[in-house]
Amino acid sequence: MLQIMSLLTVQNLSHGFGDRAILENVSFRLLQGEHIGLIGANGEGKSTFMNIITGKLQPDAGNISWAKHVRVGYLDQHAVLNQGMSIRDVLRTAFQYLYDMEEEMNLLFAKMGEASPEELEKLLEETGRMQDSLTNNDFYTIDAKVDEVANGLGLNDFGLERDVHDLSGGQRTKVLLAKLLLEKPEILLLDEPTNYLDVEHIEWLKTYLQNYDNAFILISHDIPFLNSVVNLIYHMENLELTRYPGDYDEFLRLHELKKQQQVAAFKKQQKEIAHLKDFVARNKANAATARMAQSRQKKLDKMDVIELDAEKPKPEFRFKEARTPSKYLFETKDLVIGYNEPLSRPLNLSMERGQKIALYGANGIGKTTLLRSILGEIPPVSGTVERGDNLHIGYFEQEIKTVNTNTCIEEVWEEFPHFTQYEVRAALAKCGLTTKHIESKVQVLSGGEKAKVRLCKLINQETNLLVLDEPTNHLDHDAKVELKRALKEFKGSVLLISHEPEFYEDIVTDKWNCEDWTTKIF
Repeated sequence: MLQIMSLLTVQNLSHGFGDRAILENVSFRLLQGEHIGLIGANGEGKSTFMNIITGKLQPDAGNISWAKHVRVGYLDQHAVLNQGMSIRDVLRTAFQYLYDMEEEMNLLFAKMGEASPEELEKLLEETGRMQDSLTNNDFYTIDAKVDEVANGLGLNDFGLERDVHDLSGGQRTKVLLAKLLLEKPEILLLDEPTNYLDVEHIEWLKTYLQNYDNAFILISHDIPFLNSVVNLIYHMENLELTRYPGDYDEFLRLHELKKQQQVAAFKKQQKEIAHLKDFVARNKANAATARMAQSRQKKLDKMDVIELDAEKPKPEFRFKEARTPSKYLFETKDLVIGYNEPLSRPLNLSMERGQKIALYGANGIGKTTLLRSILGEIPPVSGTVERGDNLHIGYFEQEIKTVNTNTCIEEVWEEFPHFTQYEVRAALAKCGLTTKHIESKVQVLSGGEKAKVRLCKLINQETNLLVLDEPTNHLDHDAKVELKRALKEFKGSVLLISHEPEFYEDIVTDKWNCEDWTTKIF
């Protein structure tokens, strides 16, 4: 029988932050060709697990062992991209080991002129082996491969000769993802790769991963995407990691079944415990039945009592509505957006009270720049923006770059100093955060938990216009479903950027395709 190779073995892994346990006695194996979806609610430890297996974080206990000579590729959104390098230069570094081999081979060729017949034979054998390796690894078609992946992820939209230092966060992530795919490692580790991708590029990545021969571990809250690319689910919950064969839908079915079985077993055992306790209470004082009572008590003492998993707090978002604004929320006259150079043609846009609008289109064409120009956060290249009266705007930014040393409580208290501590804690708990999260510093939270803290601040201020830039990035399934419900219920207006049509389709009254206005060439 063919032995399938284990690429990664994790044994008895435990880790926590302060007094907050994240993983406890977790074991895991990754086999060749497995396409794994790593799922769980925000803060259950998915990114922590990734950081531990990649060696970025030392676990409190346990062993991690990789198979020998296995190349591992990790989508690290914090990787440094050096100024002065073009996108093409960065993508070519995926093949650095091949360039190094070519250089070594050329040095061996140079030695051949002075070599003895015996040395020459050895050199020819060595260079022949290197030549084969270069050919087998597509060294001579590198530029064609670079162009293929760059095109698939939309990097050509902003030019492969562009300096990587000038890229937005989303564009940077695309470059790092493209480099990673070009490296074609035996194991691919992807943490929320669709967060910065548009619909067509998500489709391209979906096809790429479906046809990927090697193994990967994927963290994603994008359920349709997960369903289409994984064949195995590992679920992180209550410090444990549980394996489920199949896709996400199959996991849901099996997980629900497991919960029902656990509840049934719990009820049955509780009934038995009640009977035994009742028998002991009635018979222990009676000499004739005392021994039987003792035997029942021993059974009780030895019993492995089933405990039901504590239900995680489900988020509850309700936006507070401010007084009614003027009919027109904003109007732009020949507005040209951009920083050093124009990103759009002159725009004449307007938004009326009650409208809910989704902005969509490729990364890097100026969707966030348009929002910030409308809000008055950055000056336009030319033209004007006129905002209406009585506007109470709630703005959810896509990226917060500043380091935050506040605890969650301090973060909300700074915004709402009139709240009591009880009110601050209750507000955070309503957003699906546990006591342990609430007392932690914001900077140690997961991406999804940080988003919930920011949403907490947003839902507790009175607004009549919500401006949301990719609010679903990092949010788990329950939080996404609840945010969608809250935005549908909100009587005010919404201006929303999102790469997830299944999230915004039922919310919005209008959709604006920003690709119609951009100066970028497609």
